[in-house]
Order: sequence, then structure tokens, then C-alpha cells
Amino acid sequence: MRRKTFDQIVTFVGFGLSALLLVAAGLLNWGATFATTAVGDQLIAQKISIPGTNGDPAASKEVIDFFAANADKIMTTGKQAQMYADHYIAFHMSAMPTYAEASNMNRAAAGLFAADPTNMTLKADAEKKAGLVETVFRGNSLRGMLLNAYAFWQLGQIASIAALAALGGALLMLLLSIAGLIHIRRTPEDATI
Repeated sequence: MRRKTFDQIVTFVGFGLSALLLVAAGLLNWGATFATTAVGDQLIAQKISIPGTNGDPAASKEVIDFFAANADKIMTTGKQAQMYADHYIAFHMSAMPTYAEASNMNRAAAGLFAADPTNMTLKADAEKKAGLVETVFRGNSLRGMLLNAYAFWQLGQIASIAALAALGGALLMLLLSIAGLIHIRRTPEDATI
């Protein structure tokens, strides 16, 4: 095969890869921007204010510093959602029963009250257990939703890094392809590989 023909093929493929990587960088950047904006907009709409402390005396320095730095700020990022879910809600929920346990206690208390509807002590206990079920459900639901927001935001962060890598690869391939064009002009017509 003639060397010039081979160089032309490799250079053409290089330009194609450069264009493909440039398109990939654009799409990845679009995805990253969408994820960051969507998560931020949804979190801002909820107006969740981050407290200055998570209330856990055994919290790590990283957690203490995070809550101090974000005190009274409205939640806007996936990282804030993750820290709030894992170190504020989870800490406060850790003292409560699981949803299944709370539901079982609620059903048992409601059953006892149904058997003796005039007993005000049983009524108060059934209402207390029903309130506990609602609190546990709400806490677990909010924690799950915030962790989903964090996951979506984190995927956006990964897409942002991938966009930069694709852009770097596109620029490198473009430079190598331009170098290939220069090399083609210097290659003798009769050279073979």
C-alpha cells in the first residue's frame, strides 16, 4: 500500500473521530447542564433550609463543617441534598422505628382500640402510633426523594467530567489530524508501507 494513501485514510479517520468526540462533548455538556439545572430548580422550589448543625454529637468534622458552612441556606445542589438526607434526616430517623415496625405497632394499637372504643387511653395510644407512622413515612419519603435528586445531580457531575475529557480528546485528535495533513504533503509519492 502506498504510504500517502495510508496516511490519508488515517488522517480522514482522525478528523472523523475529532468531530464525533466534539459532538459527544456537546451532548455530555448538555446533559450535565440539564441535570444540574433541573435538580437545582426542583430543590429551590422546595425551600428546604439547611440547619447549622445536624444535631448528632458524634458527627465527623466534615459533617459539622458542612452544616456550619451551609447554615440557613436554601438547598440548591445534589451534594446539599445528600448531606441533609444522610446526616440530618437519617440521624433523626435513627431513633425511630422502621416504617414496617411503626405500621405493625399502629395496626396493633388500632386493633386494641377497635375492641374497646370507649377506652380513651387506647384511643390516645392509637392516635400516637398513627402519628408515628405518618412521621416515619414522611421522613423516609423525603430522604428517598433527596437521595434521588443527589443521584441525578451526581450523574450530571460525571457527564460534565466526561464532556471535558471528550473535548480534550477531540482537540488532540484534531491536532494529530492536522499533523497528518502536514505529513502527507512531505511524504514522497513512491513511499510504501
